[in-house]
Amino acid sequence: MKALTISPPLLNSSNPWCTSLEQLQELYNTPYTGAVTTRTSLIKGFPHDSSVHQYTFFDPKDLAASQPNVDQAGTLSQTGSLNTVGYSPTPLKEYLGYIKTISDGLHDLKDGEHYKPFIVSVTGTADEVVECYKMISAHQKHVRMALAMEVNLSCPNIVGKPPPAYSSTALLSYLTALKAEIGSQLEPLEQSHPHTGHVHVPIGIKTPPYTYHDQYQAMIDALLESAKAQPKHLPCPVSFITATNTLGSSLLLSRTPDSTFAHTIESANETGIGGLAGTPLHPLALGNVYTIKGLLFQHDALSGIQIIGVGGVEDIHGFHRMRAVGAAAVGVGTTLGRKGVKVFEEIGKEVKAKE
Repeated sequence: MKALTISPPLLNSSNPWCTSLEQLQELYNTPYTGAVTTRTSLIKGFPHDSSVHQYTFFDPKDLAASQPNVDQAGTLSQTGSLNTVGYSPTPLKEYLGYIKTISDGLHDLKDGEHYKPFIVSVTGTADEVVECYKMISAHQKHVRMALAMEVNLSCPNIVGKPPPAYSSTALLSYLTALKAEIGSQLEPLEQSHPHTGHVHVPIGIKTPPYTYHDQYQAMIDALLESAKAQPKHLPCPVSFITATNTLGSSLLLSRTPDSTFAHTIESANETGIGGLAGTPLHPLALGNVYTIKGLLFQHDALSGIQIIGVGGVEDIHGFHRMRAVGAAAVGVGTTLGRKGVKVFEEIGKEVKAKE
C-alpha cells in the first residue's frame, strides 16, 4: 500500500490541541511539522462534556497536577498528563471543511517543495469507518495536500467500549472491511485503465500500549490475515501504525482541605480514571515501537508498514530515541498542550542543526 511521506519526520499526535481550525492552521503553518493530524472524529461527532471529559498536566515526581482543561498550564516539571477526554465533538465533515480551507490558502509549489499531508483521525464501528474512508477519499480531489486516514482503535476512555486493537478478531473486522472498500474503489479504474498505477488514501491504525507478547501477536495476526482477505491481489490495507495511544486505568489523586484524597479530574464513569501520557509513558512507547518494528520485519507482507512513534517525546532527545527504535516519524502530544506549537520549532531546529 502507498507509503506516507512525512518530511521533516515530526508531527502532532491526535489530541485535544488539534481540535479547531485555528489550531490545525497553526500546526500546518509551522515549517517544523512534516504532517498534521486532526483530533479523532466520528461521522456525527462525540458528545463532549467538559465537566467529565478533562485533562491535566502533572509532575511525575510528586504527582502535583495543574488545573483541569487549561492549555499550557503548570510548571516545566509537569511533563506527564492524564485525560478522560474521549473523541472530538466536531464531526468528520467539518474537519474535511477545515482542511479545504487550509488547502485553499496554500501558495503554488516551488521547485523542491511539497504540501505536507493531513492525517485525518477517525473512529466508530467498522461500517462507520468505511464510510469515513469513502468521505476522505472523495475529498482528496478537492484539496492540494495528500490525505491519509488514521483509525483510532485504542482510546481507553469510552465507557463500555474496550479498544478494538486489543482483539485480533475485532481489528481484523476493520481491516477486511477497509480492504474491500479499497478494492471496490480500484476495480472500475483497473478495468478501464489496466496498466495505470492507482493511488488511494493511505490507511493507518493507532494502537494502544501493548504490555505482553500475545497482544502484539494478536495485532500481527490480524494484519497478516487481512493480507489474505478479498480482494486477494491487494496487500494488507495498513500503510502505517501510530504507536502508542495513552495507557488506560490510570489515576491521579489530590489532597482535599480535610486531608483526604479525591480524584484530580472527573470522568464519565465518576472514577477519575483515564489515559496516561507524557514522560511517564515514554519507556513503554519506545518498547512498543521497537517491538512492533521487529515483528513487522519478520513478515514480507508487513515489512513496508511505517511506524509513527508517539508517547512522551519532550525534546530532541525523545525524538532521537523514537527514531533509534524504528519510528519513521515522531508525534508529539502532551508537550504540545504544555508548550504550544513552539515545541516543534525547538525540536525541529535541533534536527536541522545535526543534519
